Amino acid sequence: MSFADMKKRSKSDLSALIKETEKISNPNSNFGDRDEGYWKPELDKSGNGYAVIRFLPAPDGEELPWAKMYSHAFQGPGGWYIENSLTTLGQKDPVSEHNRELWNSGNEADKDTVRKQKRKLSYYANIYVVKDAANPHNEGQVFLYKFGKKIFDKIMEAMQPEFEDETPINPFDFWQGANFKLKLKKVQGYWNYDSSEFDRPAPLLDDDDALEAVWKKQYSLTALTAADQFKDYDQLAKRLAMVLGQKSPSRRYDEETDNEDTGRGSFTPEFSSRQQKSELPEELSNQLNNISSSKDEDEDDALSYFQKLAES
Repeated sequence: MSFADMKKRSKSDLSALIKETEKISNPNSNFGDRDEGYWKPELDKSGNGYAVIRFLPAPDGEELPWAKMYSHAFQGPGGWYIENSLTTLGQKDPVSEHNRELWNSGNEADKDTVRKQKRKLSYYANIYVVKDAANPHNEGQVFLYKFGKKIFDKIMEAMQPEFEDETPINPFDFWQGANFKLKLKKVQGYWNYDSSEFDRPAPLLDDDDALEAVWKKQYSLTALTAADQFKDYDQLAKRLAMVLGQKSPSRRYDEETDNEDTGRGSFTPEFSSRQQKSELPEELSNQLNNISSSKDEDEDDALSYFQKLAES
């Protein structure tokens, strides 16, 4: 698709994106953490963070302006399990099946284990950094941005506003989208994005040639969830068995993968598909297990740090 074609269809893209968000919102519908090319906000000395970013359209040749990834990260007797989940691809995953077996046991201790092992959903999108006072050299650059449910909910609210006097916008549109004012603060020790909001709709840049240059700098999103980002079922099952201290993988379910995200609360950090060979020190492990499940973005930063320690 040419840049000119993208501009022509920009007005019709909103309805298609709304349909996709509805799929994600439906609980029955069905990446590794990389530093290079990724942007994240930073806190100032007062403990707050502020930046202005613009969510960008789908990259050339791709349908959606975001990607989603399910993953698991937890510790067992045999070490750490930190892997992308095959449920991202609509396939059966050994952790999901193991969790289903535990949940159906009716044992409350088993259910607590499932809550600690359930999958987590993260999103990825291309962004243009409009303002980043903490790192001014990022301004005017294109990055990948990983975010959680709180920010995705704000995107959905912009596309499907709650009140009739509010006009829907496509936050990913070059011309009719809006800058996103990312406001980050610590609330009870956790990162909070509640004050973040979209600005009034306006073109990102006044020059179409400049916009096209931005568009051509975007990263592929489909590559993030390509098959080569995942281990196969048998590899994951062997890893899970080792982490759980089992001699052999659990039997495989033939039923549909149950939805782990409904009514099970708690904690599912997201990490890359890498085998963990060493355990964390007990003190850090305790900190990890005490992280609150409702603070997705705070988990990501803490767990990224713990993962690097586990790999060292």
